[in-house]
Amino acid sequence: MTAPRWKEIEVKADLAEIERIRGFLAEMLREMHCAEEESIKLELAFHEILVNIVSHAYPNGSGPIKVRFWSEEEVFYMEARDRGVPFNPAEVPPLELEQKINSGTAGGFGIYLFKALTDGYSYKRDGDENVLTIFKRIGKG
Repeated sequence: MTAPRWKEIEVKADLAEIERIRGFLAEMLREMHCAEEESIKLELAFHEILVNIVSHAYPNGSGPIKVRFWSEEEVFYMEARDRGVPFNPAEVPPLELEQKINSGTAGGFGIYLFKALTDGYSYKRDGDENVLTIFKRIGKG
């Protein structure tokens, strides 16, 4: 078994920083020779998570987001940590997609997307931090 390779970056919870994190993620996926389809899914899933953190975690300002990526065997992990409002995505009821589309209301797709595009996730509150870890089995491109 190979030791996990990981990379970490910390940024301010700001929409302008999401592209920087996406580039950081894309670089690691390229280094791992991740198949294009899995790379696209992972980038989109993590983009949705980051937008939710930026939009909702810090209602009275901004704070940090720490992101860590690592792989073990054929599984890729992405972890996002923030010190914002406690939020457990497991407590969000499943989205009734057709009903949501017909309602015409904005928002609500981010959690649905990251769950649909990945193989699983875990959430915990670690002290004053939200810790969301998602994983996806990846193929080599």
